[in-house]
Amino acid sequence: MSDTPFPKIVWLEASQQRSARWRSEAALPPPGKLLVADDRLKADAAFRQVTEGCAILWRGDWQNARQLLQALSRCIDRQPRLGNEQKPATLAEAFAQHRRNQGRRAALLGRLLVPLEANYAVPLRRAQDVRQACIEAYGPESEDSVVSLRELLAVVSAHEWRKKGIPVPAVEGRIYPHYGVFSPVRGEYVNLVAQAPLPAGCLVSGNERAFDIGTGSGILAAVLARRGIQRVLATDQDQRALQCATENVQKLGLTAVIEIIKTDLFPEGRAPLVVCNPPWVPAQPSSPIEYAVYDPDSRMLRGFLAGLAAHLEPAGEGWLILSDLAEHLGLRSRDALLGWISAGRLQVLGRIDTRPQHPKSSDRSDPLHAARSAEVTSLWRLGRAGE
Repeated sequence: MSDTPFPKIVWLEASQQRSARWRSEAALPPPGKLLVADDRLKADAAFRQVTEGCAILWRGDWQNARQLLQALSRCIDRQPRLGNEQKPATLAEAFAQHRRNQGRRAALLGRLLVPLEANYAVPLRRAQDVRQACIEAYGPESEDSVVSLRELLAVVSAHEWRKKGIPVPAVEGRIYPHYGVFSPVRGEYVNLVAQAPLPAGCLVSGNERAFDIGTGSGILAAVLARRGIQRVLATDQDQRALQCATENVQKLGLTAVIEIIKTDLFPEGRAPLVVCNPPWVPAQPSSPIEYAVYDPDSRMLRGFLAGLAAHLEPAGEGWLILSDLAEHLGLRSRDALLGWISAGRLQVLGRIDTRPQHPKSSDRSDPLHAARSAEVTSLWRLGRAGE
């Protein structure tokens, strides 16, 4: 555990200076301006405060706080979006504008704050019991804290998903995502791994093993295990992902088959099959959970392609599961991807494509609709060059 002290939020209330631990998954600094408010604060006044950079510490009714957050969201939606005075010339510009608007929206909504007691109880009227959700997301606590209501509601939502799980036919059970770990709600990439022909080498007696790089919830490792591979080494470097994958492997009864390893990218040794589903958009994430979608400078993708050949058995295959959304957005070219494959002393053995089925692919109001509607998710079968 780090010895670095947690940041504190300090404010004046009832003529007394108060302080508490400041919580922010996005590592935002504590607000410099803070207004203590209750049910008497109207939505228009609250919107004016947050747009002027002032945070609001709520002392009123819990349900009214949730309604105020919804009202603030509607106020933001009625405002002109950043950059709307000039239509983006390219999809890359549209994406950058979209991210700026997302960031502004998150910043404004994140200024509505609620207190948490040392045991994670919310000291507000009609407050929801969020204690177990907070323990799962944050770990044990012993001091009062302050968090944005928006973040706290995301913690509660993750807790509900973790309780009921997501049914995944390919693993013959459910996957239980944890807070901060990408949920396998986009099933097309799971189906690609479930249906692609396995390389002969990973089914040879005594060598039935595979690597799952960046396992996240453990979903792809579980798919490989269900397909008959006797030994799967699943790696990740995020502590929440490691805990999530471990729990899912246990619940699926696959602990004898899947080993969870903390490391950046590859475990030691070679395997006849190495699978990776890296983040598909080369952009800067704004919170830890976005690292499942945004990969700054394609770091994970390039690292996987650069190290794959050294971790493949002769005649082995690397499966790269990747959306081409970044190509349609103008953030990465197909030539760049093929160049990284070649530079990694790899060759393309084949490719299996599928169309995403998520709602955004058909939402014409989405500013990125042109790119999303053309998106294809592919399983690239890669082998060592010259074999």
